[in-house]
This record gives sequence, structure tokens and C-alpha cells, in this order.
Amino acid sequence: MIPVLAVNDLARAKPMAEALVKSGYPVLEVLIRTEFALEAIAEMKQVAGAIVGAGTVTNPNELAAAIDAGAEFIVSPGLTDRLGHAAIAANIPFLPGIATAGDIMRGLDLGLTHFKYFPAEASGGIAALKALSGPFGQCLFCPTGGITQQSVDAWLALDNVLCVGGSWVVPSQ
Repeated sequence: MIPVLAVNDLARAKPMAEALVKSGYPVLEVLIRTEFALEAIAEMKQVAGAIVGAGTVTNPNELAAAIDAGAEFIVSPGLTDRLGHAAIAANIPFLPGIATAGDIMRGLDLGLTHFKYFPAEASGGIAALKALSGPFGQCLFCPTGGITQQSVDAWLALDNVLCVGGSWVVPSQ
């Protein structure tokens, strides 16, 4: 389970990371769509045991800024050739978003086998991801988008699901 975090108050970043790591959630995805996101990544990385990445990365410039802030992995809502090539060149773990077979095939062409399934519920949910596992059995997924505390166990029960991302763990407000 990866908490998906929208950090709106920089003073809360480090305490949030400390609490999450202490609670057994060491992998943290910080959405870079808030004013303090890049600074929050740097603050959270100071917490022993925290593995901090950047989410909602949509282009090579955001990728570079996230890496400069100390991001240890990158998550994107989609996959473009430019972003894929930049992430591969940066040699950083990268979970690009996919929703269709064509998206997965584009990622496989780039040499990728791990993907964010997004938006998971709106893209057909568990049934759709099960269907994609047939032709793409070599791939592993991190579903996000509509995953809830009530549905997380059903997602994690799928053989092709490596982890799930959820914003319900720490609501932005």
C-alpha cells in the first residue's frame, strides 16, 4: 500500500512521513501538483526508513525537478514517449500510468513492465485488470484512482498487482 499524498502545508510534511513510516507505510508518493510538493519530498526524505517518490509527473521538466528534489521513484498518470525516454535515461524507478492494452504495449516497447493502472475504477476496475493480465502476464501493476479502504484487499488479491496507491490513507485536508 502506497499512500498518495497531497502536501498542502510544508510544516506537516516531515511529521506526516514519520507517522506513516512508524505505521508501516515507508513508501510515500508525493503529488507534485501542490505548491510545496518538491520541498515536501526533500523534508520527507530526512525521515529514517522513508522511501519518497513523486507522483503526477507529466513531462521531462517535472521529472527533472522531482529528481532534483530527491525523489527516489516517479509515478505518472500516463505515458508519453518523451517522458518514458527521460525516465529511462535518468535510471529512476518509473511507474507510468496505463489504462488500455495500447498503453501497455507502448510501455513494453520502451522496455517497461511495471505500470500504474489509472484511473483504476473508472477504467473498468478489477475485471478490466484481470482481462489485461492474459496478454500481458509479464507485467505488474499498481492500481490507483478509486481504490478505497474497503476495496484494497480485493485489488491486492490479484496476481498481477504489486501494490496499490490510495489517497484515503491521509486525506489532503
